[in-house]
Amino acid sequence: MAGSLSRRTILQGAAALTGSAVGLPRHAIGAGQLQFAGVNIAGAEFGKIPGTYTKDYIYPSEDNIAYFAHLGFNLIRVPFLWERMQPKLFAPLDQNEHARLAAVVRAASAKGMRIVLDTHNYAKRRIANDDWATEYLIGSTQITVGAFADYCGRLAQAFKDEASVIFGLMNEPAQIEAEAWLPIANAGVARIRAEHAPQLVFVPGVAYTGAHSWLSAHNDLMGKFVDPAKNFVFEVHQYLDQDSSGTSPVSVSNRIGSERIAAFQSWARANGFRAFLGEFGASSDSVSLEALRDLCETMSANPDVWIGWSAWAAGSWWANDYMFKLDAANGAIRPQTKILSEFARRI
Repeated sequence: MAGSLSRRTILQGAAALTGSAVGLPRHAIGAGQLQFAGVNIAGAEFGKIPGTYTKDYIYPSEDNIAYFAHLGFNLIRVPFLWERMQPKLFAPLDQNEHARLAAVVRAASAKGMRIVLDTHNYAKRRIANDDWATEYLIGSTQITVGAFADYCGRLAQAFKDEASVIFGLMNEPAQIEAEAWLPIANAGVARIRAEHAPQLVFVPGVAYTGAHSWLSAHNDLMGKFVDPAKNFVFEVHQYLDQDSSGTSPVSVSNRIGSERIAAFQSWARANGFRAFLGEFGASSDSVSLEALRDLCETMSANPDVWIGWSAWAAGSWWANDYMFKLDAANGAIRPQTKILSEFARRI
């Protein structure tokens, strides 16, 4: 979504179910209810690159995780940066960064939660050769498809034995066409499976993987996505403001969320695919709260398509007045979080 760049700018300036992996093969239609209700816990994607840990960026704390587990959420989506996890292409993962992410996995798993490993890079990354100055698209001379596949394989190797992990293939691919993204996505999941990682994989489309723009952005081409393990779902995002960007607190109407996901939902159902709503958010005004409830009700009423959702956003480094902040406000639950918790407890 176009506004995700603005959210990314905000991040860069910020203070700145235990058990076996879920198998959800293509055409697995007919589930009785949603399986996952989650929250994005931001922080590890904040700040300059490479940045200094605890100064420029932070991973979710045990307190962050415990708060949402107590409210009934059973999943967290953890955004982090490829550049920090693997500073040099075709090289091993950074040991310190891997350890930080692994600690989050252990903490959330201990609470019975699933963890989406969200490489929050928009289908591009920076490199040390130019002092991290330029973003290069995957598929460019600087960031080849092979480099992305190598990274996917190393991340899979590191976490393949963690049954609580779900692999988020890439956050919100942007400035890339669906025709180019499809073979990249196929290469990434092929390498994950080559490492014998059996876990569920969340697969985005292009144009910030907006549900509202899925068809107009030609993401119907993603119907040709191939997972050798047949254990994937499509991840879409949907915000409620005028341009679906998530940059304004004003929701267009109290039905805008369900209206904007309708065409994607119909496409997924017609083609036998499952889906996960990886980002959405609402501010605390009455229309936005009604829209949030309507969106959650719609997903709950269509479990043949939706396996679940993760709302944007939690994290201790968000300003208290950030419009989508889901953490407690002076010890009290926020109205958005209260609604989300209500739906989480239904699962």
